[in-house]
Amino acid sequence: MELEAQTGQPDFWKDNEKAQEILRQITTLKKENERWQGLQSELQELKALTKLAEEENDASLESELQTHLLELQKKIDDFELQMVLSGEDDNKNAIITIHSGAGGTEACDWANMLFRMYIRWLEAKGFAYQVIDLQPGEEAGIKSATIEVRGDYAYGYLKAESGVHRLVRISPFDANKRRHTSFASVFVYPEIEDNIQVDIKDDEVRIDTYRASGAGGQHVNKVSSAVRITHIPTNIVVQCQNERSQHKNKETAFKILRSRLYQLYKDKEEEKLAAMESQKKKIEWGSQIRSYVFHPYNLVKDHRTGVETGNTQKVMDGDLDQFINAYLIRKENLDNN
Repeated sequence: MELEAQTGQPDFWKDNEKAQEILRQITTLKKENERWQGLQSELQELKALTKLAEEENDASLESELQTHLLELQKKIDDFELQMVLSGEDDNKNAIITIHSGAGGTEACDWANMLFRMYIRWLEAKGFAYQVIDLQPGEEAGIKSATIEVRGDYAYGYLKAESGVHRLVRISPFDANKRRHTSFASVFVYPEIEDNIQVDIKDDEVRIDTYRASGAGGQHVNKVSSAVRITHIPTNIVVQCQNERSQHKNKETAFKILRSRLYQLYKDKEEEKLAAMESQKKKIEWGSQIRSYVFHPYNLVKDHRTGVETGNTQKVMDGDLDQFINAYLIRKENLDNN
């Protein structure tokens, strides 16, 4: 392998950043190759089992073969989708931020429902995650949340979820049982490696400490361990209250800030950047990527791809693959045309 040959060169470690990138690529390619070899082995086993069933005229094996075939098809589809994830940052870890939008208490409750939905999806897909920050709503739900996601192609998959999500339902907070529309935003950023430098000057940031929210009597409520960092030039605000020490929270907050600035600096086209900021500020009617309707009928529809389902409960329990997959395939087709 050409990349592996480079690791044996005498000057390989002279450029540490480049060396780390090559090693990362080698690891990714090895995993992909092992997965491909595994799929080929399963296919050969199925062929052998099919031949055996035909030779012995054993109809009882038909159901078993059908089950194995469907499982293999699902694995192949997943592998093909992963091959679509060829962007520069697709195989990186991800940072998800959720913010409640227009709708007050309703929107905070909706943001909390989305938070639960993504946690369920992450657990089902086997991604490791850590809740970095969680700001509760005044009456119910959450104002915002930040989740760090670790695993192969975390950003590649989750980038499909960036945008405004709209909910229509009968409000549980309305005594008159009226229908309400709520909005929440989801934005996903690639987590950058430690060896990528993003210059953050001391005079460009404001650091505030505060008491973390949590159950009464916990350590987090007794000291000002939570940290909020404001990047003044871009007005980006990140906060962390997950760790027990202020130092750890500050370190994590700076890591998130670097990731967000890296994403910002990557996008050099001012029009795209303005559109992104505009979308963040206007979390309301007309800007949604997906609608979730619980009344007067059940429907979840992605407005980018047209994919929809009437099983709203299954979606809220984390069944997002149909939406994510359709978006990624559509994006790949558009990029290639």
